[in-house]
This record gives sequence, structure tokens and C-alpha cells, in this order.
Amino acid sequence: MCRSRPKTRTSTHRPTDTCGMASIPEYYAGKNVLITGATGFMGKVLVEKLLRSCPEVKALYLLVRPKAGQSMGQRVSDMMACKLFDRVREDDPDFHQKVVPISSELTQPGLAIAPEDVERLSACVNVVFHCAATIRFDEPLKHALQLNVIATQQLLRLAKQMRHLEAFVHISTAYANCNRKHIDEVIYPPPVEPRKLIESVEWMDDGIVRDITPRLIGDRPNTYTYTKALAEYLVQQEQDRLNIAIIRPSIVGASWQEPFPGWIDNFNGPSGVFIAAGKGILRTMRANNDAVADLIPVDVVINLTLAAGWYTAERRPKTALVYNCTSGGINPFHWGEIEHHVMSSFKRNPLEQAFRRPNANITSNYLINQYWILVSHKFPALLYDLVLRLSGQKPQMMRIFNRLHKAIGLLEYFSRQDWEWNSENMSMLLSQLTPEDRKTFNFDVRQLNWPEYIDNYCIGTKKYVLNEDMSDIPAARQHLRKLRNIRYTFNTLLVVFIWRVFIARSQMARNIWYFVVSLCFKFLSYFRASSTIAT
Repeated sequence: MCRSRPKTRTSTHRPTDTCGMASIPEYYAGKNVLITGATGFMGKVLVEKLLRSCPEVKALYLLVRPKAGQSMGQRVSDMMACKLFDRVREDDPDFHQKVVPISSELTQPGLAIAPEDVERLSACVNVVFHCAATIRFDEPLKHALQLNVIATQQLLRLAKQMRHLEAFVHISTAYANCNRKHIDEVIYPPPVEPRKLIESVEWMDDGIVRDITPRLIGDRPNTYTYTKALAEYLVQQEQDRLNIAIIRPSIVGASWQEPFPGWIDNFNGPSGVFIAAGKGILRTMRANNDAVADLIPVDVVINLTLAAGWYTAERRPKTALVYNCTSGGINPFHWGEIEHHVMSSFKRNPLEQAFRRPNANITSNYLINQYWILVSHKFPALLYDLVLRLSGQKPQMMRIFNRLHKAIGLLEYFSRQDWEWNSENMSMLLSQLTPEDRKTFNFDVRQLNWPEYIDNYCIGTKKYVLNEDMSDIPAARQHLRKLRNIRYTFNTLLVVFIWRVFIARSQMARNIWYFVVSLCFKFLSYFRASSTIAT
């Protein structure tokens, strides 16, 4: 059994200094930490950061479910074998001995944790980080409730059995209350009492639940934000019995600095959009160029999460503290700027075997967007699939575009408007860190250089998601030049075709054509004459 301070709560006000507080690595030394969602994107970064920056941590207990053909042990071993853990592996080749997988299933009663594991966790765990959730925007409500709300409820029940628990940190989302334009660091009243909703939905047929979902979620865009709001309320209800912190990250993107710039391992959120644009598949997206794109690097979220766990355990605030982990109010960056820098990056460092040259555009106009979808997406996809059919291959491009349109459609709500998040608690927490902890657990987004970050993000999608070698960039650039020549040839043939079919057969069309050409020649002659006089 681990040595730890007892689980009594003390009432304290927020401090203005760090006197008497251990540093973050000192606090986690000798601690046993329970992590849910450890095999997910944020969970992996959390595990890696704890092992690397808090090397004296005693053990990390990871709740992991077995997958088809893979045991929980194999899943954790595969996770720790990836490049993300290279720096930890250099410092401590035996780091895996501190990682203890626990078989669990979030959709089952009691999280399907064996009784002996329940007793083990109850006797030992000091800090809980609850990262597990479904992040699918179109998840059926019943399943989203199970994963985001009921699983949280059951984890809280387990946490209350932990005899040495000092902090319970819940990862939510900044968009849990996206039906509000200004969002403070408070828990808002839920749209419905979670327990009553769970009891009601239990006996309903899936079809009935699907039919009533739009009325239930109301002015929220999807089941994800709706169920995350419900989960926050459930967590808050335990603030008299547990020391609680709630982290609300906005759109989580690739790493900024740690363990190395640009690390990303999935197609979720902006990553899939960036890759589609880099491949030349995405040519148009409906968004507001002037709206703030509230991206937040994953390492910023994890550093804040670990600092919040430390502060919650050390200071034990009287009520659950909420941390809006956002960038827009501190260091804003807009969708129009993202478009420019993503296109620039992929032209300098192109992806292999691009479908077309990168050239995506953002528009807020629905009709213009639909026009470009027809001209730049559907028409080329039909032509490409026709070529595949004629060559005896299975058509696939239209299916790819349909999936892309569905994914972008789910993101439109977030890319067309702005929110204001209060981040006083985030600033307060930063002020509590020692100078050394500020360097090691940096979450000060004021220091973030967005153009450099976006460039690293795009390179990260190439290296870590698509597993492309940077040494093959010259060949990828040659491929882009080839695509450019094909495009010029196609446009030339199209002009000739239009001339032969329409203009050459009509006297009026020829007259208009000659008039336009003569105007162009007059303009060029005037421009040359002006240039000669000027010199």
C-alpha cells in the first residue's frame, strides 16, 4: 500500500503564493495514478508526460478494454512502442514496469473491473484523470450517454471508494456550453437532470431515442456537447466528497513542443481537414474567415491537466474548479489565417501521391460553397471514378468525397462562429507555478507562434499520421509539378473545345470574343506604353 495523506478535505481560499507547496514532479513522486482513455490521443500524451517529467511517479493504472484479436496488455505494449515514447525510452528503458493495465469496459456495469482490481485501486490510487469519452459528433444519444455520462457516474462511484484519493480531474470540452456565446469557468445548470434522462432512455427503443434526440439536445449541435454538459454536472455533484477539477479544452490539435513539435496520430478534427487539403481532395469549406479558430495544442492541455491535479490535491479548493483551456481570448488565430498557412506549408512540404495541387478556399456563403463542391469535388470525382470503371477498377473517389462532406458538415457549426471563454482560473494556475514548473509544464499560449505551429502540424500529419518519409519530398514536389502541367493541358484543351463547339459556330459569339481579345491587347499596349514613359 502506498503512503499518502488522508482523504480529508480542508477549506481554503485561492492562494497568492506557492509557499509550502511541493513542485509538480515532487508532488507526483511516489503517487499512484489512475487514467481512463489512456490509449486515446490525449491519454497517450498524458501517460508519456507523466513518465518523462515526473520520473518518480510510482505507478500508472490504465483502464483499457480488450479489442478484437488484441488483449489489453498487447494494446498497452503497442502504444508504448510508438515514437511518442522515444524520449521516455531513452531516459528509462524500463519505464513500462510502472504501467499497469486494468481490464475495463465503459459500457458495462461497474466498468467491468474485476473485484480484486477494484480493491487494489481503492487501496492505492491517489489521483484520477478521466480522459475517456466518445468524441464522435454524430454518436447516437444512447451510446453517447453510456460512454460520456454513465461511465463517468460509475467512475465517480469507484473514486469514492478510494481511501487515499487526493484529486479527481475530469476532461470535458470548452464546447459543452456552446449554446452560450460567453462561457465562464462555472458549471451551468444541465439541460435536463442526467439521472432522470438515463432512467427514461433505458427502456426506450433505439428508434424512439433517435427520433426525440433533436428535441432533447435543443440548441446544442450534437450529442457530444450535450452529454459532456451532463457529465460536468454529475462530476460537480460530488464536490463535497471529492477534490475535483474540470478541464475544458477547445479544439485539440497536434503538439506544440512536447514530446516533439507536431506530433499527431489521428484524422480527427482539423487533422483530417488538413490532410484532405494537402492531398488536393478538399477544395472548399464553409467557414467564417474572420472567426477565431480556437485550436489548442495537446501538450498545452496535458500540462494544464497535470498542474490542475497538483493544485487540486495540494490546495483542496472548497468547490470544483473549472479551467477553460482555450487560446482565442489570449492569442487569437483565425480560420482565414489557418487556410493560408496550411496551403503554404503543403506547397513547401507536399504530401505523397496528391490527387491535385493543394488549393483549398474558405467561404461563408452557402451558395458559393455548394457551387465549388459541385465543380471542384463532385465533377472531378465522377470523372475519376469513370476512368477507374473503364480500367476495370472499383470506383472510390465519390465515396471519399461523400465521407469528407459529412465530416466537414459536422465541423461547420464550430468554424462559422466565435465564442468568448473566461480563462481566469487558467491564468491563476499559471501564476502558482514555480519558474522551473512553468518551463516543464508550460501551458502559456501567449508564447505560441501560430505560423510555426501550423507548419509543424502539417509536417506532423505527413510524418506521424500518413507515415511519409521527409526524404521523399523532392519526389512529391515533382508530382505536384506533373499535376500542374496536367491542369494546364486540360484547361487549354477545354478552351479549344469551347471555341470549337460554341464560339466558332456563332457570329455573335465570335464578335464578342474578338471584342474581349482586342480590349486585352489595348490594355497590354497601354500598360507597356506607360512603363516606357515611366522609365
